[in-house]
Amino acid sequence: MTPETEIELAEMLSAASAPLRVQGGGTRPIGRPVVGEVLSMADMRGIELYEPGALTIVVKAGTPLADVEAALAAENQRLPFEPMDHRSLMGTDGVPTIGGVVAANVSGPRRIQAGACRDSLIGVRFVDGRGRIMKNGGRVMKNVTGYDLVKLMAGSYGTLGVLSELSFKVLPGVAATACVLLRGLDDETAVAAMAAALGSPFEVSGAAHTPNGLDGDPVTMLRVEGFEASVAYRAGRLQALLAPFGQAEIETGLAADGGVSGTDTGWKWVRDVDGFKGKDGDVWRISVKPTDAPELVAKLDARDVLYDWGGGLVWALVPGGTDLRAKLADFAGHATLIRASEDTRARLPVFHPEAAPIAALSAELRKQFDPKGILNPGLMGGEV
Repeated sequence: MTPETEIELAEMLSAASAPLRVQGGGTRPIGRPVVGEVLSMADMRGIELYEPGALTIVVKAGTPLADVEAALAAENQRLPFEPMDHRSLMGTDGVPTIGGVVAANVSGPRRIQAGACRDSLIGVRFVDGRGRIMKNGGRVMKNVTGYDLVKLMAGSYGTLGVLSELSFKVLPGVAATACVLLRGLDDETAVAAMAAALGSPFEVSGAAHTPNGLDGDPVTMLRVEGFEASVAYRAGRLQALLAPFGQAEIETGLAADGGVSGTDTGWKWVRDVDGFKGKDGDVWRISVKPTDAPELVAKLDARDVLYDWGGGLVWALVPGGTDLRAKLADFAGHATLIRASEDTRARLPVFHPEAAPIAALSAELRKQFDPKGILNPGLMGGEV
């Protein structure tokens, strides 16, 4: 099933009675395996409206992410939330779509400064499980009617409705970047250094640490962005601030394509978790209070880890079939299984189990939006 228009999509969903596997570019097979006919949004593509002066863009859900980023870059603008490309980590091909980004609420290292994907989303159009065309929010930032439903659709993984059109607020491009590097820190010290940088007035837009950098040694990365003179000043002040943690280096460069060039080559490595590419094992994504992260990682017996968001996000590579939540027991956070075999994804809850009241609310929402239970049923761990 490959609709080309919103009307066709509505007719397909209205007539459907069996489970459907909603798919954008097929690059993010996250969640429990869904058995059903593929509903591909790849043919619903194109930029509907772009007003650089108003810092807004409206696109169809099947539009390739690269097309959106290219259009913005031509006007020296960008999506604020630096969306991740999962293909390297997941070993998939295909073309990432903007609808897939929103459906999974995909956000990169810049989230600590600019917010998540849902925070840049100002309007949606979608078709629910009954085949009803619905819209919420608006096409400009001044119109925020129904903003809560806009946020609800981001991260719903196609279980509440099939996205057809999306409106975003955008930001000006990045003129220059600098990366302040600390080498050889243990995990606990690295998290403390990142906290010091993020608590400073120097507007850090990326804070990551890996025990196994490109050269195999630990490296802690702190990014500042903006106008060249401002970046140089802030990087220098950060270097002085972080002196108690060791001698910091500064790498500088221009960000000609809105955030992934020059010194930001390393940030693409962080954003896409390239260090796990081709390595055997399951990949988990853990959200946790940054100060708790080093102790949590020590319990994992992981083959590799990557700290992002100042330690608030931990990527962990563990042996295949590992029940990571059982290793961690109760902890203040949540763990999501991102990459594993179909057997493991079917056996273990992919998404962190919800508290009973929240689970009941989630199930009730799915019943309201998808009473036939046809939209990615079971993907998030609970049947409609």
